[in-house]
Amino acid sequence: MLTSDWYRAFGVREARGHSTTYERLALAVAEDALLLGLLDELPESKRRPNLLFAAAQYSGAPLHEPGVFRDWAVRHWSELAATMTARHTQTNEVARCSVLLPVLARLPQPLALLEVGASAGLCLYPDAYRYRYGGDPRIYGPQDSQVQLQCEVTGPTPLPERMPTVVWRAGIDLNPLDVGDGDDLRWLDALIWPEQEHRRERLRAAAEIVRADPPHLVRGDLLDDLPALAAEAPRDATLVIFHSSVLCYVPASTRHAFTDLVRGLPGHWISNEGVSVLPDVAAVVDVPADGPAVSILALDGRPLALAAPHGQELKWLDTADTQDAAPRS
Repeated sequence: MLTSDWYRAFGVREARGHSTTYERLALAVAEDALLLGLLDELPESKRRPNLLFAAAQYSGAPLHEPGVFRDWAVRHWSELAATMTARHTQTNEVARCSVLLPVLARLPQPLALLEVGASAGLCLYPDAYRYRYGGDPRIYGPQDSQVQLQCEVTGPTPLPERMPTVVWRAGIDLNPLDVGDGDDLRWLDALIWPEQEHRRERLRAAAEIVRADPPHLVRGDLLDDLPALAAEAPRDATLVIFHSSVLCYVPASTRHAFTDLVRGLPGHWISNEGVSVLPDVAAVVDVPADGPAVSILALDGRPLALAAPHGQELKWLDTADTQDAAPRS
């Protein structure tokens, strides 16, 4: 995809309705020959709109006027490019736990959670947050939790009858982050979009929870190092390997190898990825090609629901199998 098309699609399909600032910036960059030329000097994986804008936030760029941003970016391009080259898009949005919870709650308990692309591991604590679904007055989760998540729901969503019991949690990432490190936390904050202050507040509250009980995070590759980490999970718990908006950052060949690998591991596999990321999962789901960006939530390769990328909406599919699942052997 041309870099200009990439930024135009980001502005229209991802930022529109969620961040006016990023929508305007992305559409402006898509028409700016100089910025596009500078971006095209970077490796393809480092040209992503959300990486550029996160690096700009991290560096203190003015974001609210596209022309002012453009002039700043050109003047500070060496600094900006260095940050984009050194950093990765590692958005650790805890609201994605709202999407995972209805599935986790229906699996055989207790659970051993293993997140692929764990970033700082904030999504390894679905049992530590409070949840509200649509207009349901019930609140799920610990009543004293400082993190409350609101998820709008449509379709026959199986709301949790119980909270999951998590006895082991681990994550693997090429560059795991530590919420106890001020610079790592600053980068996580920079990955949050403008106009979304509630997500910043949520990040800080979730970081406090994780700091009090840090997860087991391993620096490693999702193909080479996943089996060894999975083997560490307690045998008397249901292993759940999951990932959200991660596989879009690896080549298609790696995705294919990963799905073959994870299908051969015990327990269950939950994926929450964009429509184009796992074609076999998306093949039976009807999603408009030009509509807002959505993710497909799937259990063991079976599509269950469509989810907003940051976990704020969940549309359960009428064809989804909502029966309790038995673990794979």
